[in-house]
Amino acid sequence: MVTAIDILNAKILLVDDLEANVRLLERTLRGAGYVSVASTMNPREVCELHRKNRYDLIMLDLQMPGMDGFEVMAGLKEIEAGGYLPVLVVTVNPGHKLHALQAGAKDFVSKPLELVEVQARVYNMLEVRLLHQEARNYSKALESLALHDPLTGLANRRLLVEKASLAIAHARRNKSSMAVVYVDLDGFKSINDTWGHDAGDILLKMTAERLVAAVRQEDTVSRLGGDEFVIALWQIRNADDAARVGSKLMEAMLPPFSIQGRVVDITASAGLGIYPAHGEDVETLMKSADLALYDAKRAGKNAYQVSERTNLSATVSC
Repeated sequence: MVTAIDILNAKILLVDDLEANVRLLERTLRGAGYVSVASTMNPREVCELHRKNRYDLIMLDLQMPGMDGFEVMAGLKEIEAGGYLPVLVVTVNPGHKLHALQAGAKDFVSKPLELVEVQARVYNMLEVRLLHQEARNYSKALESLALHDPLTGLANRRLLVEKASLAIAHARRNKSSMAVVYVDLDGFKSINDTWGHDAGDILLKMTAERLVAAVRQEDTVSRLGGDEFVIALWQIRNADDAARVGSKLMEAMLPPFSIQGRVVDITASAGLGIYPAHGEDVETLMKSADLALYDAKRAGKNAYQVSERTNLSATVSC
């Protein structure tokens, strides 16, 4: 929710080639309680200043020598592409008002300035600007929740499938390989049962951090639920590459965890499915990796297994 304090703390830039106008507006706005008011008399500086400071409101005189306000707005539009142009224009020419609004300005005031009107328009425009930002931030937060696991911040199944599909397309185009890795903690249920779900949640977060640190930046680590993690490896050269990743993941889990004052030793098991040998789509690769994980668990846990099955998609289609 936008408050009066938020509005008074908003960043404002005054742009006018006449020093007397700039000083008058500065005194007026600071007297009204605004605490972040900057100014320039050089219109050519405006875009760079906004790129650096991201002002919440730019009060822009339209008629200035060398570069008029319409040219300034054109430059600001490139910075705020697809966004909200926070410009309040100042003009002495009534004929420019409609043109300014069509050019992207959100409001205008006329010269000679009525300072009470200036204060009202500045306040109202800032309120709308901050509400717009709040709505955008809320939308981004919802989008993030839709694509990420709320506990660990890792990718969720939806984002994993998107990233893995891109990796498959890249591998197909470049006649290379990628892999999917299923990782599961050995004995996680006993942690929850013995020490409670809070301890279990901490362990999952710490596991997520270790898995992310063990792979490359371009790889995607996801949590599908419980202690079930899946990693999409963007590109590998061969099965030996995949085996090295499996070994590295097992090593990452070996150091004991410190959870709520307790030292916890827990291992993990992993299964790997490689494109195109074990599947040519995400679903089939995940199935191959899951079955390989089952083999690793059955072999004694604390181990990884590269799938030994042929392309499951080919098997299904027969």
